[in-house]
Amino acid sequence: MPNTQAPIGPNDKIKVTQIETFVLENSWVFVKISTDAGITGWGEMLKDDAKACAAGALEVADYLVGKDPRPVTHHWQAIHRGAFYRGGPIKTAISSGIDMALWDIAGKCHGVPAYRLLGGPTRDRVRVYGEVSDKTGVNAMKVGPQSSRQAFKYVEGPKYVDEVAERFKALRDKHGPDVDIGVDFHGAVQPPTALLLMKALEPYQPWFYEEIVQALNVDVMAELARKTHIPIATGERIFTKWGFREILEKRAAVILQPDVCYAGGITELKIIAGMAEAYYTPLAPHNPQGPLSLAASLQVAGFIPNFLAQERGDNEYMELLANPLPPVTQGHRPLPTGPGLGVTIDEDKLMGLVGEPHSYAVKFDSDDGSVVDW
Repeated sequence: MPNTQAPIGPNDKIKVTQIETFVLENSWVFVKISTDAGITGWGEMLKDDAKACAAGALEVADYLVGKDPRPVTHHWQAIHRGAFYRGGPIKTAISSGIDMALWDIAGKCHGVPAYRLLGGPTRDRVRVYGEVSDKTGVNAMKVGPQSSRQAFKYVEGPKYVDEVAERFKALRDKHGPDVDIGVDFHGAVQPPTALLLMKALEPYQPWFYEEIVQALNVDVMAELARKTHIPIATGERIFTKWGFREILEKRAAVILQPDVCYAGGITELKIIAGMAEAYYTPLAPHNPQGPLSLAASLQVAGFIPNFLAQERGDNEYMELLANPLPPVTQGHRPLPTGPGLGVTIDEDKLMGLVGEPHSYAVKFDSDDGSVVDW
């Protein structure tokens, strides 16, 4: 396996020699960037449209191969602005994965975690949320609005609204006030029902309401946000600084959840965090992906001042790492101290999981067969 951690001097020459991508059976998409110094960098991309992301990253080789990988922000600008059509989920995911891999290389070149190159550390441990248990060490979680119905109608009656509230109350009674519990609407609830649920859940003090509606109409989200005292969170389907600008300006959310595999990588999350800080708004990065997504998100937590919590910081999918991340204790995971992203991929295990990605997860209303959000 190539030496991925030997520092090189600031005046030593290094150039990119190859870009490779890997689509896994669970739809995770990894990118590997190799150099002539034997240092490799790894990144991760959006798992939707996995094959398109993987193929698009390979096209960046025409620009990146032969260049010094260390001017990471310069390369981000070149990849983003070198195309006539900019932005969008797939193109930004491509930029995100490559950016992540370049920061991995830069940190390894200097023998330090990426967050140290970006001005950190701002903290020595990271609050996480996920599965609450003695085994995970986690003391914060989030759930969907639970009911016996699989999909919510445009306007729900009291039966289902009350059922959601009762189930959440039972969860609050079970865990008590020491566990923070967010509610993820997942953009799958229409605004009239969303408002009914928000009001019904307020007495039980949710940690936040996430994606109360799709972020496609920010004015609607902002209107709902003004009708509750519970913090609104959003961001997993928003990309780049330009996408988050309107959210901040209209106060549609007071917690931002950019995804490092999708919103523009480490470079762009630094800028989004800076914009958010001016609005006294923290980041709680989105993470439904693999170990590189978590590792990069922990790097972001290590250098931004306005960090709230990391999603799925308790994840159990660490089998692809040659060495595990430090465990969660008392709701926090220590910052990684290794160079770059602080993790090493076990390439033999990775290749054993390469395969066809999942198909689209289309969901239908069982009452009338219409398409609903999931």
